[in-house]
Amino acid sequence: MSISMYSASVPVFVRMLGNLQTWLDKAQAHAETRKFDASNFVGLRLAPDMLPLNRQVQIASDSAKACVARLAGVEVPSWKDDEATLPELKARVQKTIDYVQSFKPEQIDGSETRQITIPRRTSEPLVMEGEAFLKHYALPNLYFHVTTTYALLRHGGVDIGKADYLGR
Repeated sequence: MSISMYSASVPVFVRMLGNLQTWLDKAQAHAETRKFDASNFVGLRLAPDMLPLNRQVQIASDSAKACVARLAGVEVPSWKDDEATLPELKARVQKTIDYVQSFKPEQIDGSETRQITIPRRTSEPLVMEGEAFLKHYALPNLYFHVTTTYALLRHGGVDIGKADYLGR
């Protein structure tokens, strides 16, 4: 028996984004306990040439919403990338969860062979079939940015571990 495109996408995005919200809550609590501005986390980077934490969260959000929209064959919504605090980032993640959950299985199932076009800034668009897009582009991209956010918060002293990454 095969799994559906819906079950391989929407629940995965919802779970990882929900876990991300938990980490942001823990980061906020960490800052409050130690009496520093939690917005200090927003600009964290592990290396000078990497994007800061707020962009990691925004890109994780964009990855999830763009994937389900493209699989469903609808326009990808464009959201401002103006979050500057942990509560604003958490609200964006919730907005993404709500958007992803608004799709029904019948909108996404059957998209395995749908031609997906991913626009790129510096080269020709990337075109692939839905199943390959989900497995080899969208999910790895989400996990990359979620994992980077996790690493930034751990590096910043937030008490999160593998159980927080995997979630409930």
